[in-house]
Amino acid sequence: MTALIRIIKSEIYDLTRSKWLVLYGAFFWGIVDLLWRFGSNGTQVIVSLMNIVLYIVPLLILVFCVMYIYNLREYIQLLLTQPIDRKIIYIAIYIGLALPLCAVFLIGLGMPLIYIQLDPASHSAFISLLVSGLALTLIFSSLAYLFTTIFEDRIKGLGAALFVWLTSTIFYDALVLFILFAFSDYPLNNTTTILSLLNPIDLARIFLLLKLDISALMGYTGASFSEFFGNSLGAGISVLAMLVWFFIPLLIGLRKFIKKDF
Repeated sequence: MTALIRIIKSEIYDLTRSKWLVLYGAFFWGIVDLLWRFGSNGTQVIVSLMNIVLYIVPLLILVFCVMYIYNLREYIQLLLTQPIDRKIIYIAIYIGLALPLCAVFLIGLGMPLIYIQLDPASHSAFISLLVSGLALTLIFSSLAYLFTTIFEDRIKGLGAALFVWLTSTIFYDALVLFILFAFSDYPLNNTTTILSLLNPIDLARIFLLLKLDISALMGYTGASFSEFFGNSLGAGISVLAMLVWFFIPLLIGLRKFIKKDF
């Protein structure tokens, strides 16, 4: 336990000196402030923020985590020479990486609430937005950690990370549209519901829109998800599915890290 805490503290200290982390938090703070000044109401601001969080957070987290962990390779090899269980090393490095990222996201997105006056309904929606952003941060940092464990070459690791982001955004939307047009004569509700469970970004979007109760922005997958599970159960299922998306890459990466020859 002592080794775990020491490694986590070391990681957090190293990350707090990163200029990128400051810029990451300042970016969200500035976006919230800008949207609030020019937006007409809280719901409009949150919907605009939703698109930024859903697409920008996964990309930035993937790229930063992949590059950071590859730069940490010599430090990891040094830790492996110490009498420390590999499980502790792997988990400690992830916690030390994920905690500052989550904290900076919360500060950047949440601190403007000090001077922004939101109505009670918008407060609830804003909390849902924070939950979605934190879930995406944990999921895609877990995926990035997995890629750096699998691939020795950082170009391959970064390529895999970018491919996952493209697949979860552009390629996924294209696939859904193709299925809808190609099989328009068949009932597709169950199919699109399964597809949404296979995409963490779509799950976060559905969770947020179910909380906002904005059916017009749900799209076909969101509408099918809501129809299949209902709003309350659907939100719970989406959270459960995102937890699965977080734990599975982390456990696979841990298994590979334990067996890996450095």
